[in-house]
Amino acid sequence: MQVFVLLFNSDTDNPGIHTISVGDQNLVLMFAQEDDATRYALMLEAQDFAVPSVEKIDQEEIEEFCQDAGYEAYLIPENFIPQNEFERLLLAPPDRNIDETDWNPDEKAQPQEDPEMSNGDLDRIRRQLEGLL
Repeated sequence: MQVFVLLFNSDTDNPGIHTISVGDQNLVLMFAQEDDATRYALMLEAQDFAVPSVEKIDQEEIEEFCQDAGYEAYLIPENFIPQNEFERLLLAPPDRNIDETDWNPDEKAQPQEDPEMSNGDLDRIRRQLEGLL
């Protein structure tokens, strides 16, 4: 079955897929109807998120990706009507966005160096170096 997902930077070497965080889960929304995916993308844009493109992809491919990445895939079926609080949450874009959008599972997280050191840090390093003499 073909589904529609929201992709960011789909025309680059580093595309991303839209996910939402629910508790400790990251969900990838798969839409059965292109109109629903487009409507959701427009709601993201209205909330000042980056504008995703709506892409048609095989459902099995998305589910396999989700399994490999530790995500959950959730299908928004045709004529979807929310039946509970969780399902209502799925129809409303999140209130906030993560700041980091570049993700590569093959790269290990490396600590970021602070370009400016405090005077206390400089004094501590200076004392350590003087102690070596």
